[in-house]
Amino acid sequence: MRRILPGGAILGVALLLVACGDAPESKPTEATSARGERLTVRSSMVVDYKPVAATVTTRDMGEARARIGGTVTRLNVRAGDYVRKGAVIAVIADQRLTFETSAYDAQVAAAAAEASRAQADLKRIRVLFDKGIYAQARLDQAEAAARAAQAGLAAARAQRAASAEVGAQGAVLAPTTGRVLRADVPAGSVVTPGQSLATITAGIALLRAEIPESQARALKVGDTVTLDPQDLAAAPTAGAILQLYPSVTAGRVTVDISVPGLAADLVGQRVRVRIKAGERPAVTLPRRFVSTRFGVDFVRLVDRSGQASDVAVQLAPASDPDRVEVLSGLAIGDTIVVPGASS
Repeated sequence: MRRILPGGAILGVALLLVACGDAPESKPTEATSARGERLTVRSSMVVDYKPVAATVTTRDMGEARARIGGTVTRLNVRAGDYVRKGAVIAVIADQRLTFETSAYDAQVAAAAAEASRAQADLKRIRVLFDKGIYAQARLDQAEAAARAAQAGLAAARAQRAASAEVGAQGAVLAPTTGRVLRADVPAGSVVTPGQSLATITAGIALLRAEIPESQARALKVGDTVTLDPQDLAAAPTAGAILQLYPSVTAGRVTVDISVPGLAADLVGQRVRVRIKAGERPAVTLPRRFVSTRFGVDFVRLVDRSGQASDVAVQLAPASDPDRVEVLSGLAIGDTIVVPGASS
């Protein structure tokens, strides 16, 4: 048996069907004619940069070394002090040298007395020779003895001077003007000849980095190096390669980077830098040609009929902060227009 709907229900269903039939269909956004600044997509060579760690250092390091062995009686500097070339860094004493110099003093006194006696004998013999008492041979013998005594005196004085000079070498002098990086030999320590007592900076301040040898071939002197501004707030954010060392150590090449205004207050500080790693072809655009909506990047692509439409692109940062690199979404030869300039 069929069920008959009430008249009101039938009318409601009919009105609902009419309403659904009149709903307009959604249509895609139509392209608009393009006006404004245009750009043809081209490929160009871009530089790839590799982040590496560099160290603040100086061009050279001066070592204040002991010239004699002995005991350090005085250390005049500490790490961080600023010294000038020739300043006394430390004093080394060797008691044996003191005794040796005293012995040479006694030898000088004995040689001087012998020379004085020889001169007195020569004077007396010369008087007697003039009176005809002594023969010529006796006078020649006295003169030779006097000369030998004078030579002995000169030799003793030279030995004494050499011993005193060795003792004076106990004063360790600063080899250059700079800041003391290390002075860790306390007073009272026994040192040997050639031992380093202090390390002093020398030359200009720079950054030194070690990079893989495979990437060193892409570098040359004068290439720009970018610095992380958070590491050296008081220095510029860019430098240049000053020197490439012509040797490989453990698969790495040492590179010196010149940075104007770099201070050597914290020698050994690690700084993040970006060094050229090579070149490759890529598509880059000025940032003004890109718009971002809901986290998606778009560019206005102009077709052959002059109509512009938005296309999604995938971007990456470029070395120039005012440009971006296009990874996908555009082809070489495409024409784009600045967003908002179409009508």
